[in-house]
Amino acid sequence: MASDLRPPEHQVAGHRASTDKLGPLVDGTGLFYKPLQAGDRGEHELAFYTAFAAHPAVPPRVRDAFFPRFHGMRLLPTPARSAGGEPYPHIVLDDLLAGIPSPCVADVKIGACTWPPRSPDAYVAKCVAKDRETTSALLGFRVSGVRVVDAAGADVWRPDRSELKGIDAAGVRRVLRRYVSTGGGDGIDCALAAKVYGGEGGVLAQLRELKAWFEEQTLFHFYSASILFGYDAIAAAAGGGGGGGAGVRVKLVDFAHVDEGEGVIDHNFLGGLCSLIKFIDGIVVEASEKSASGAS
Repeated sequence: MASDLRPPEHQVAGHRASTDKLGPLVDGTGLFYKPLQAGDRGEHELAFYTAFAAHPAVPPRVRDAFFPRFHGMRLLPTPARSAGGEPYPHIVLDDLLAGIPSPCVADVKIGACTWPPRSPDAYVAKCVAKDRETTSALLGFRVSGVRVVDAAGADVWRPDRSELKGIDAAGVRRVLRRYVSTGGGDGIDCALAAKVYGGEGGVLAQLRELKAWFEEQTLFHFYSASILFGYDAIAAAAGGGGGGGAGVRVKLVDFAHVDEGEGVIDHNFLGGLCSLIKFIDGIVVEASEKSASGAS
């Protein structure tokens, strides 16, 4: 593995790179390298990025604000015990959290259905089982990973996959509340809800802008894609007003299962997005009422 390449410290979902396993890498210059997935998935994702980057019907604002910038493909050295030690193709993208000193990250997989049309029966069965044992089928989304740090950049909370896998709707709400809390351990004070979720540049404002596009776009259907949240714990704790002051970012990731929209709205993704917005809006309202009550 090249000396300037390293696994991203903020990664909360997916396979992590190691001395004997392929995984995402960053290089410190603002680029993110994603190994091409095996089989059709990798070629499908590469084809999506290639087409999407230059698609004339995609509004530039949507492309620039909510999707990683695509920088082509590159062969990178691999661990000796992985891929036979041969150089392996990686999709090169913007590192979506570059420039955030202390990133708090959440990965939320969107959609009640996570498999694309024409998928093999065995794969559909696998997805159905996972969707039913998580909140995907119930809520239209599930939390795949979370990392919360303090203003010094030290991990405060980073649950493993098994902990997130079994949570119900109430558990999802706790996770989304804890994501904007400052207390360590099990402390959930939602002290940063207004700064991160609310405000002109906050998560809610960005999700609603994304929703407006999904209410109209019929180009693509996104299956098993995720929305990545990120904000800077340092800026948020310092009291920067609104989402913009906290460096809030909302991005779509993971496009191995994007299908042609064929002129039909992506109701699966849109439904999950609306559900997520409702959950987060409820947290902001509750935190606002609690703050007003405490100030009176």
